[in-house]
Amino acid sequence: MLYLMRKQDESIIINNNIELKVIEIKGKSVKLGFNFPKGASVLRKELYDKIMAENEAALKMGQSVSSDLLSSLPLSVDFGMKSAEGSEDSKEE
Repeated sequence: MLYLMRKQDESIIINNNIELKVIEIKGKSVKLGFNFPKGASVLRKELYDKIMAENEAALKMGQSVSSDLLSSLPLSVDFGMKSAEGSEDSKEE
């Protein structure tokens, strides 16, 4: 992890297109301002962690449902196709 010290009204630039600016320092709290490209997202880490945990749980649930559905399918599937031996074209004349 990179550590930087910044004073109020100082900024850092990330990836040439994201500016992080220290807006205000009050006690133990720091107010940050972000300028970033349209379409990019900025999330508080605790919210990001919660979203990732919910996504992982949904993925596991989906895999479980998929496994249950697959196990309920018959082992052989008839696609209505004739084998080469049984087709009209393969019979000897």
